[in-house]
This record gives sequence, structure tokens and C-alpha cells, in this order.
Amino acid sequence: MIEISGAGQVFGSVGNGGVRALDGIDLSIRDREIVTLVGPSGCGKSTLLRLISGLVPPSEGSITINGERVTAPRQDTGIVFQAPTLLPWATIMENVMFPSTIMGRADDAARRRAKDLLAVAGIADFADHRPRQLSGGMQQRAAICRALVHDPGILLMDEPFGALDALTREIMTIELLRIWANAPKTIIFVTHSIPEAVILADRVVVMSPRPGRIAEIIDVDLPRPRDFAMSGHPEFQRCAGRIRELIFGEQGARFDVEH
Repeated sequence: MIEISGAGQVFGSVGNGGVRALDGIDLSIRDREIVTLVGPSGCGKSTLLRLISGLVPPSEGSITINGERVTAPRQDTGIVFQAPTLLPWATIMENVMFPSTIMGRADDAARRRAKDLLAVAGIADFADHRPRQLSGGMQQRAAICRALVHDPGILLMDEPFGALDALTREIMTIELLRIWANAPKTIIFVTHSIPEAVILADRVVVMSPRPGRIAEIIDVDLPRPRDFAMSGHPEFQRCAGRIRELIFGEQGARFDVEH
């Protein structure tokens, strides 16, 4: 579904103090697959996500979705950032409906879908509340609903649970898997958490220090549905161990990666 071919990203001029963030990224992502991106801070994970989203054009190479080159943000792509970025003056329902509203598709069908998503996320009773009346985890659930309301085929998530406490983060990870099971999407998920990366993914893409390159792609052969009780499973241990080896071994130091 998504083809990334020779993608590179340079910020500024290389010969004039510029920074090469990504170099030679080749990656194929299948329809309805969950792919997680992990690696040391500054390795270009978020930059790669922005290239796929069309928010930033690649300096080199190309990115295509269903054979069409990505040159700008697409309606078939939803994005969730680390902060919920909800409109503080709007209700949760109005926030969730926002993409449909700006696309001119805020009809009864979109409103029914918004209500269904809020119910799946467990926050239907808070549809008329303002964001400040909800906890951080509930706000992030609303942000996920907003990204899904126009039924995109692709969901891009840039450390969406990074600001949450450990317990809420685990709850949200399982919640995301439940939402995906009800309505499978292609998900690309950036994280610093190795357990989170393994529990979510069909494949984990491990990136090298800057300039970011793909160090290895690890297939995760864990049965679904999944939860964090699987952390003792031999396949979980194999995948997590290999990721740590790639990240810590390449740089010879412990990076800011959660265990």
C-alpha cells in the first residue's frame, strides 16, 4: 500500500551546516499492517512519518500510496501527535467532527460514525464536555477518534502516548489494538518504548542514529489479540532483545528507550 523508495531528508544545505536527517530509506508497508518505528532520539522517526503524511516533501527519493506519489496531505490519511491538540473551546464531539467539517462532509453519516467511535473508545458520555474536563488519556482517545472519523485507510501516530503515565499508556496501547481490531487500518506508529513497539506491531522497523537508516526490520510472530501479559512470551523476548541489541550495540551506550 505504501512504498518508500530511496527517501532522504536534508534540512538546510549540506555544504552549509545543514543536517541530514534520513538517508536511503526503502520500505514497503502492506494494507492493514501495523508497523512501529523505533530508534535513538534524533534518528528521524518523526521526520519519516511527516514525509509519509505529505506534510514535508522528501529531499530525495519518493513515497507513493496505492501507486500515487505523495506530494501533499491526503484525505485517506489520519494523523495523531503526542499532544492531543484538541480545540479547547469546542466540545469533544465538535473536535471529533472537525476533519469532516473542514472537508465539507459533516453529514448525519459522519455524526453517527463519530458517536460510534466515541463509544468504542469508551468516552461517549463525554461528547458534550470540553477537553479541559477530560484526563490526558481521555483527550488522546478523542484525538484518535478525530483521526478516524473520516475513515482513512492510513493512521500515522507520532508517539501518541509518550506524555501519559505508565498505566494509562498501557491502557491506551490495548485500546488502540481494540479499535484496530474493530476497523483495521494501516498504522505506522513512532515510539521510544520497546514493549509498546512489539505488542502493537506486525513488523518493527529499527532505525540507526542520524542520519536515520533502516538498521533492521523485525517480524513479530505473536498471536492476536495481544496484551502486555505476553511480555513473558518467547517471541516477545526475542523481538525485544534484538531491538535492544541493535540500538544499544550500535552506539555503545544506553539511549532514552523505555524498557
